[in-house]
Amino acid sequence: MAGPSTALSPVIAASTHWLARAYPGGESNTVAHTLAELQARQAVTVAAWLRYPTEIDAALVAIAGPGGSAVLDWKAGSEPEDEFAEGEGWRTWVDEVVVSWAACLLADPMLARRGVDSVIAAMPIPEPRPRPHSRRAGGLPTEFRRLLQPDARDREAATLLRHPDLLDPIAAMHRDTLLYLLDAEVPSDGLAQLGGNQTS
Repeated sequence: MAGPSTALSPVIAASTHWLARAYPGGESNTVAHTLAELQARQAVTVAAWLRYPTEIDAALVAIAGPGGSAVLDWKAGSEPEDEFAEGEGWRTWVDEVVVSWAACLLADPMLARRGVDSVIAAMPIPEPRPRPHSRRAGGLPTEFRRLLQPDARDREAATLLRHPDLLDPIAAMHRDTLLYLLDAEVPSDGLAQLGGNQTS
């Protein structure tokens, strides 16, 4: 598992920025905006580690590039007036699959938990500090707490960011691949939930 590989930092930063702009939690420089962005970053981080599970994968995407935000911009109706304008270069580091998977995790708490568990199970534990570092009561990794167990302020800030209907055009793009990867399934109502091997 690539985990905290610095090679994925540009992908995680740009993909987080895209989600935070497309589904804002409030005006910039507000607490709500920051809380929404933190939740987006945690979802994107899990999605990126799932998408690029080895150091080699992370290094290759850093060399080849992740593809950019063009299709996402079109799907979300957030296309820039000039994608080549100064300050728009970050869009080239947006990963379409990572953003789609992050949207799935933000919209579905059970799928988010499955994604985090998968990342943690596959991640080597270096010495002397395990990573993700420690767990809170209930077994939640502290580094993904806002994704897995948002409090009232988190939920209020992420009203748009976690709205399943608003996220669906983006989440649906690559949802099937994520469900397959996490051994989850889609029931008849179309909402993602854990597969039949779920344990209590």
